[in-house]
Amino acid sequence: MKRIFLFIMTNVAIMVVLSITLRLLGVDSILAENGSDLNIQALVILSGVIGFGGSFISLLMSKWMAKRMTGAVVINNPTTNIERWLVSTVESQAKTVGIKMPEVAIFPSPDMNAFATGASKNNSLMAVSQGLLDNMSKGEVEAVVGHEMSHIANGDMVTLALIQGVVNTFVVFLSRLVGHVVDRVILKNEHGHGIGYFLTVLVAQVILSILASTIVMYFSRRREFIADTGGADLAGHQNMINALKRLGQVEPAPLPEQMAAFGINDKGGIMALFSSHPPIEDRIEALEIRARNRS
Repeated sequence: MKRIFLFIMTNVAIMVVLSITLRLLGVDSILAENGSDLNIQALVILSGVIGFGGSFISLLMSKWMAKRMTGAVVINNPTTNIERWLVSTVESQAKTVGIKMPEVAIFPSPDMNAFATGASKNNSLMAVSQGLLDNMSKGEVEAVVGHEMSHIANGDMVTLALIQGVVNTFVVFLSRLVGHVVDRVILKNEHGHGIGYFLTVLVAQVILSILASTIVMYFSRRREFIADTGGADLAGHQNMINALKRLGQVEPAPLPEQMAAFGINDKGGIMALFSSHPPIEDRIEALEIRARNRS
């Protein structure tokens, strides 16, 4: 509930700050002088509702979407030794990090991967691929599970949803502001919004969304280092390093976009700025440096 409250309050705060800032900068008066009748406050509210609304809905639907997009099957009644061991491992780690037992699932993929998702740390899903179970030792799987459990315990799903909501709000606001200025000030359209507005909004939103995604991916990469540390604490430093080395030996198919930021491994984009995960080598180096500093 605290994180949901933070989500709502951040939404309100962003809209208030944005509105006050634009008023102090005199944007509304500048637009008025150029014949623009844009209602800044109304646009700020609209942008916040669209920006945070979409992010919030995605967060609430994340478990449902994850199961259907990956084919993950929740283990309600373990029937095999590996299923019993996996559920027991997750249960033990959940107690250690102080969260409610998440749903545990296996998804049918030959690639070594895993992900965590959910609306809150006490209403979450932790899933591993069949390929992960088939190709890693129990110690390595335990480390991967620990990595995902750290994502859940740290509330990373809500944190990234908040960040996504903030950047979405600015993208929606700025794209429509630019479109309005082009339509009214440059094209001198005095009645309603013409084609210039809609084309400008479309182009601006695409460009701004691309730029905004680099901000979200930056925070996602930082959270991966923290989750690696959590996995090392829960399953052992060497197990976490061994798991990462094993992942570095293959080029897995990427998870669906909604889960990619919380996976253990991600193919990523061509450019590092658009990748949700840091290079495996950097993650291993960070763990080794941490181990040296603690010894």
